[in-house]
Amino acid sequence: MTPLLGRRARLRWLHLILGGALLMPYFLVGTVIVGSYRTDATVFSSLVSQLAAFGLALPMAAVTALFPLARPLSVAAARALCGLPPDRPLADGPARTRQARVRAALWYTLHVALGGIVSGMTLALTPFAVGVTVLPFSGTVRDFPVIDVPEALDRPWLLALAPLAGIAMLAALACCAAAAGMLLADRAPVLLGPTPDDRLAAAERRAAALAVRNRLARDLHDSVGHALSAVTLQAGAARRVLDSDPEFVREALTAIEETTRRTVGELDSVLGLLRRDAEDAVGGGGPAGPGLDALDGLLAHCGVPVACTAQGDRGAVPEAVAREAYRIAQEGLSNALRHGGRGAPVRLRITVRTEELEIVMDSPLPERPPPVRPGGGHGLRGITERAALLGGRTGAGPHDGGWRLTACLPLHAPGGERP
Repeated sequence: MTPLLGRRARLRWLHLILGGALLMPYFLVGTVIVGSYRTDATVFSSLVSQLAAFGLALPMAAVTALFPLARPLSVAAARALCGLPPDRPLADGPARTRQARVRAALWYTLHVALGGIVSGMTLALTPFAVGVTVLPFSGTVRDFPVIDVPEALDRPWLLALAPLAGIAMLAALACCAAAAGMLLADRAPVLLGPTPDDRLAAAERRAAALAVRNRLARDLHDSVGHALSAVTLQAGAARRVLDSDPEFVREALTAIEETTRRTVGELDSVLGLLRRDAEDAVGGGGPAGPGLDALDGLLAHCGVPVACTAQGDRGAVPEAVAREAYRIAQEGLSNALRHGGRGAPVRLRITVRTEELEIVMDSPLPERPPPVRPGGGHGLRGITERAALLGGRTGAGPHDGGWRLTACLPLHAPGGERP
């Protein structure tokens, strides 16, 4: 009995009755149209007229379901009442494409058509079947005009079979409702499921969210990683000369203070991006973050001596390029500080040309291979990803007995637009 009267079957039956209720406005309009062509008043008593009104109601229902918001309403009802398996998802959001709107209209038409039939059967057959069931037990029911008892049923043995006939009618009604509900549940993923355009849009949203997450990971890695490396080396050097060189200790503490203050500001920028929706973050780019104008402060307190030369107009560099250039320089200094030590000199050259910004950083190679850090090794990969997002290129490797990091970032995106 579970397939006919279980919770899922009852919910699907309710869903069909909801479809019958949705059909009523269209059916009444169809009745008015059919009645305008009849000279008598037998529209509601004529089966042909009712079938004609039903046939006119379905196209009207299909037209109204072409509106984009019809699909979310149908999806919500189907998810709540159709008992769909979890491995057959439905689409989210309004129907934007023609294919999605046509599918939603077909579903809505099927829903109201089956709902109208099952609702009519439920309203008409249920009281009749109940009346037939109680015929042997109530003379009042036998005299009721709706229950037109044939004279043959006056025979006791035939009248005794009336309850079985009534129960059979109710069982047939339950079977029809269950079959219609199963048909709707089977068609729901096909007609209300995601179209190829929906899947593409969902994939684009996931890619955009992943891009934002990766950008946040790079920003946190570069900012926090550089700060911790600089603070650790400054504090270690200050501890070793605490008694012999107070002036150096004072300079180290100043560098630590400036580094942590700058890092706190950068963390506020990243956390501000986290508080925003992914879509807004992608569209607006999030908080600007530090750019080339903040590079002097970074070099002054980065923990290594840096000889920096700059050519060209920094003001001509777009904000997005300037932000990524700052992060690339920051990560390069972190690597030089981590692998070369505090006293390792670094040469940095920034050249702004007409079409691109070039960053070249030379640092000494470490005397010993750096220790492998668990979860480390993402710095150069992050630099490559930053440059690739702007359509640029990077390179890193030994050069003239040292280590050279290069990055070329285009100042204009393909098509002439600024990044």
